[in-house]
Formats: sequence, C-alpha cells, structure tokens
Amino acid sequence: MTDWKKSDWRAKPRIQMPDYPDTAELNAVEAQLSKYPPLVFAGEARRLKKHLAAASRGEAFLLQGGDCAESFDQFSADAIRDTFKVILQMAMVLTYGAKVPVIKVGRMAGQFAKPRSAPMETVDGVELPSYRGDIINELDFTPGSRIPDPSKMLQAYTQAAATLNLLRAFSTGGYADVHEVHSWTLGFTEGEKAERYRELANRITDTLDFMKAAGVTSEAAHALQSVEFYTSHESLLLEYEEALTRLDSTSGNWLAGSGHMIWIGDRTRQPDGAHVEFCSGVLNPIGLKCGPSMEADDLKRLMAKLNPDNEEGRLTLIARFGNDKAGEHLPRLIKTVKAEGANVVWVCDPMHGNTVKANSGYKTRFFNNILGEVQDFFAIHKSEGTIPGGVHFEMTGQDVTECTGGLHALSDEDLSARYHTACDPRLNASQSLELAFLVAEELSQMRSPDPKRAVG
Repeated sequence: MTDWKKSDWRAKPRIQMPDYPDTAELNAVEAQLSKYPPLVFAGEARRLKKHLAAASRGEAFLLQGGDCAESFDQFSADAIRDTFKVILQMAMVLTYGAKVPVIKVGRMAGQFAKPRSAPMETVDGVELPSYRGDIINELDFTPGSRIPDPSKMLQAYTQAAATLNLLRAFSTGGYADVHEVHSWTLGFTEGEKAERYRELANRITDTLDFMKAAGVTSEAAHALQSVEFYTSHESLLLEYEEALTRLDSTSGNWLAGSGHMIWIGDRTRQPDGAHVEFCSGVLNPIGLKCGPSMEADDLKRLMAKLNPDNEEGRLTLIARFGNDKAGEHLPRLIKTVKAEGANVVWVCDPMHGNTVKANSGYKTRFFNNILGEVQDFFAIHKSEGTIPGGVHFEMTGQDVTECTGGLHALSDEDLSARYHTACDPRLNASQSLELAFLVAEELSQMRSPDPKRAVG
C-alpha cells in the first residue's frame, strides 16, 4: 500500500483507546519513542510470515500463548523464563503429535493494553474509569491511578526490550536444547493421574534416543539446541504502535516495530476503524479475532482490507466463540473464506469465550470448557475439509490458581490461593502442558500420512 502513512489511523473512528488529559506530554512521549530502536526487525517478521504460510497449508502448527496482560509489578526474569519454558514443553508435545514444526509465538514483550467491556467500573458505589492495562493507567482503584499517563509507554518499551533480550538469550544459548526440554516434560507425567500422558512422553523419549543413536545429537545439530521464538500482542494503543513503526529499507514497506505479530481484537475490528486502518499498512503478520458477532460481509471486507494481495501467512483468523458455540459460528466463517478463495491461518482461541464468574466472585475459566472448544475446532475443520493451523492460549509458567479443573482438579475454593492476574484468568503451567498433550491427541488423529513431514 504505497500511499499508506502510519498516522492515517488518526482520521478514522477510534474506540477502546484512552483520552490523555495532557496533550503536550503525550506528544513529547511519542516523539521520544519515535527515536528509540524498533523492538523487532523486518526480516524476523517476514520469516514468521513464511512459517505461518506453512501453517495455512498444514505444514506447520502455531502455538501462541502468554499473559492476558503483562504487568509492571510482576515483571521478573524468573517469570519470563517460566513462561518460555512451558511454551517450549507444550511445543515439544505438539510437534510430536502434529509431526510438523511448531511455530512458537509468545503473548509477551508488548501485551500491556487491554480492551474493556465498559469504560467505567463501580466499586462500593464509587465509579472510576476502567483499568486498561499498565501501559495506560494503574490497577489501584483510586482516581489518580485511573488517569491515563503517557509516560507509561516509555516504561512498557523498556520492559519489552528487556523481555526480548532475555527471550533471545534463552532461544539460542542452550536453554532450549530439545533433550533438556523433554526432561522437564517428563516431570509432568509422574504420578498416577498423569498416566494418560506418560505413553506419549515415552514415545518422545524413544524418538530422541533413536536420533542420538543415529548420531543426531544436540552437539552435532545446532537446530536441536536453539529455537525460533517470536512475540505478539494486541495492537490496541495506536499512539505506541505508530511511534515504533519504521520504514523497512529492504522492501520499502512499513514495519510495526513493537512485535513480530500484532492482532486486532474482536471489539476493535471495524472495517473502517482506526485499528484496521493501522494494521492494513504494516508488513507484519496480522491476527484477527473472530467472535460470535462476526458477519460474513464484515469478514470479506476485513480480508480484502488486511490482505488485499491474498498473501499466504499474512492473515491469521483467531476464532473465539465459547464452548458449544463454535458449531454455530465457525462453519459459516469457513464457508465465507472458501468462497473468497482467501489464504488464512485458522487458529483456535478457547479462552475468551469461556470466562465466567465463580461462586466465590472470581473470574475463572473451566478447563473442560477450554478443551471442549478446542475439540470442536478440530472436528469442524475435519468436517469442512480445512486445516486447523494453531491454538492461542492465555497462560503462564507460574503456579497460579485462576482456571478451575485440570489434572490437579482446582476448584472454586482454590481460586483465592494464588489469583494474580490483573485482567483475565490464565492457565497455569500444569494445565497448559496437560492441554498440550490433549491437543497433541487431536493432531495425531488429523495428521496427514505424508512422509515428507518431519518432526521439527
């Protein structure tokens, strides 16, 4: 899009974004951010797009996961390491099930802003603006804390840069060695309740033993010692996104330098809105959340706007309907995509349609509902003859108690023990890995017998 400018979104209707009271301070922050180096680079975004193109053809599978909303207060090297570790474990299990490479994308290093269902919230008769993520305002329920503060964008950039630095070190410094990752996975399969998953873990062990016997060791193959790891976030705060957008000298196209992949939320996907306008002009892979209200005509317009050249790997459709609702909505969207001949990656987000309020008052998600939506997603694609390209989870490597169910059967009474999320409930490390084993079963049943597909 040669005539696109990174500020064009400002002329479009905007929603789910703050009104900053101090325009001069906002302008100063944007000017400062625009001088900072981009967090990611165009070559990385193009490489991710190539991988996603493979996922659209069934030659790869996307695992996207991480925090609901990153926090300034909970930021630590240990937290980053633990989430990275669980994503690697999940990817190991999914790779074995799918028999194709798994693309690892974290909801990290930029997932600071959150859309809200209402602009205001009321506590004990007091009404204040809603918390919109640490990049905008603060969680504390006080008038001062809820005022949008543009300087928080600078803190978000600094945290994102530090997170990316650590992720790159983990990815290439030996921490991601395939044998080490599998040894972590084996710890999960100990105990009577994990017997269901032990057989798959043993088969992975046999495969690694065979590779070692054949001379394919981590010392001989750098590919087994390192991984490619990408970052993603919802492109919600467009002042931040614009300030980090850079012109790629190689292609002459614009890059959203805030993350490798950005997505448009279900609340901000208006075809003529600001968020779609911004994402239409950058070269990054773009995700589009598709909820129950997505109509065929809107999807057609959005695909034409976001991927006018019908480029493989450019557009990922992230379905998020809720347990028992995918059957009503996903087939009609698949038929729309087929009719348009559009190239897309189909991904299941079983988190956002399954949030409920527990009797204890906490927001939670039931593990079985999350699994149910994933299973429906696979079954529908099998029925329609289309390719399920990935999964998208809100999860953490920490031992939180935010979602109920799973191997350790967390109940409503357990939620208060370690409920740390600032917004939506996340799967903990054990629940995330269990879900990976169960998704691997689905992939094993659907995978093609094509001998060209190798474990990657």
